[in-house]
Amino acid sequence: MKKLVVVLFLFAAAVTKAQILEPVKWSTSVEKISKTEAYLVATATIDEGWHLYSQDVPEGGPVATTFTYDDSSKKFKLVDKTEEGKGHVVNDKIFEMKIKYFDGKAVFKQKIKLAPNQKLTINGSVEFMVCDDGRCLPPTTEDLKFEL
Repeated sequence: MKKLVVVLFLFAAAVTKAQILEPVKWSTSVEKISKTEAYLVATATIDEGWHLYSQDVPEGGPVATTFTYDDSSKKFKLVDKTEEGKGHVVNDKIFEMKIKYFDGKAVFKQKIKLAPNQKLTINGSVEFMVCDDGRCLPPTTEDLKFEL
C-alpha cells in the first residue's frame, strides 16, 4: 500500500511540474471605420510578470510578434502594416539589448479595405514569444478569427 501511495504522489508531482504555461490569451474583434474599411483587432492579455515582444525587434533578439492573414479569398486587402500600442522600451536583461515589449495588455490593429456590406470571416495567426525576468518560453503560434 505504501508503494502505491508513493507512486501516486510521484505521478501527481510530475503532472503538476509538467503543466504547460500559457501566459498570453488572445481575443479578436473588428472595428468598422467606414463601409469599406475596418480594423482587425487582436488583443493579448498577458499574465503578471510576463512580457510579449514587439513586431520590431533587433537582430539576435527574441522572436518578434508576427501576424499573418489569409487573404486567399481576395475579398479584402491589407492596408499598411499591423499597428501596435506604445509598450515599454527597456534594456532587456535576458537578451542584453534595447527591446520594446508589452505587459498586462497589448492591442494590435490591422487596417483592411473590403467591398461594402461584406459578410466575411478572416482567418489569421500570430507567432509570438514571451519571457519573464528569468526565462523565455519557446515561440508559439495562435490561430485568430475575425468575423465581419
